[in-house]
Amino acid sequence: MDKDELKSAIEAILFAWADPLSAKDLSDILGIGTKEIVSILKEMIDEFNYNKRGIQILQMNDHYQLSTRPEHHEHLQKLFVPRQNRGLTQAALETLAIIAYKQPITKTEIEEIRGVKSDKAIGTLLEKELIEEQGRLEKTGRPILYGTTINFLKVFSIKSLKELPSINDFDLSTNEDLVRDIYDK
Repeated sequence: MDKDELKSAIEAILFAWADPLSAKDLSDILGIGTKEIVSILKEMIDEFNYNKRGIQILQMNDHYQLSTRPEHHEHLQKLFVPRQNRGLTQAALETLAIIAYKQPITKTEIEEIRGVKSDKAIGTLLEKELIEEQGRLEKTGRPILYGTTINFLKVFSIKSLKELPSINDFDLSTNEDLVRDIYDK
C-alpha cells in the first residue's frame, strides 16, 4: 500500500472503531511497523489541522482516536437531545486529583490524604471510566491499586500525564493541608 492508501485505511479504522486504538494495534492490523504508523499519524494530525477539517485525530499516550473539533460543539449540540449528565462532585474531583498525581494508589492511601471515606467517589470515577484498577498491592489484604485511564486523558484533553499542571500552578491556600498530604505521602 502506498502512503495515501495507508492514511485512508487508518482513517477508516479509527472512524469505525470509535474508541482509542494504540499505534501497536494499528500496526498489527495494517502489517507495518509501529514507527511508520506513528509517523503517518503525526502527518495526518498535521494535515487535518492545516486543512481545518471538521474532525481531528486525538493522541493520548500511544493511543489515537477520531473526534470532532471542539469549535463545532455548538453546531453538533443541536443534533442531540439534551440529557442529564451530572458532573463530578467536589469529593470525586479531589479523589481524581489525588489518583492522577499519586498513581498507582490504594483506597486507604486516598482516604489518608483526604481524611474521609472515598468509596462513593471511587465508585463514581470507575463508573465514568476516569480511573481503573491497575493491579493489587503485594501485602496483607492485597488492596486494589487505582490509576487513571485513557478516557481520563481524553476528557481532560491531554496527551499524557506529563501534561498535568504542576501543583505549584494552583492557588491552593484554602487546601494547603490536602496539598501537603498529596506530596508528603
